[in-house]
Amino acid sequence: MQQVDFDKVVQDIVVKDPRYTRGAYHFVREALDYTQRMITQEGKQPARHISGQELILGIKAFALQQFGPMSMTVLEDWGINQCEDFGELVFNMVDNQLLSKTEKDRREDFGGGYDFFEAFRQPYLPESRKTKQSSAETESAKI
Repeated sequence: MQQVDFDKVVQDIVVKDPRYTRGAYHFVREALDYTQRMITQEGKQPARHISGQELILGIKAFALQQFGPMSMTVLEDWGINQCEDFGELVFNMVDNQLLSKTEKDRREDFGGGYDFFEAFRQPYLPESRKTKQSSAETESAKI
């Protein structure tokens, strides 16, 4: 099997699809490895295929671990604004033989994940702002 130069292929992908930066592809690749380790519990279970929904949860955990309160800012800088963007990145890599997929895997598997504000900003808000925001959301839901 021919060795693939990840950086070269990513560079080609970015030229064809400039929505996302090279950093986004490297981050998703590292987040996939992180998620695989998380799911297999450091080798206590055999490696297996990871679903889109599992991956977006792993990406969230990895981003928070790596970037903390700057997670959303970093992701936005890379062109990532919603979970569906992770699917686009993954399938760009699949289409260029950097990742593989099963017949069941689809871009849509990354939809309906989580709200970026709630996932990446809310954990770092002061308690007083969380309470005010929750009250405001409750009031707007009544309308």
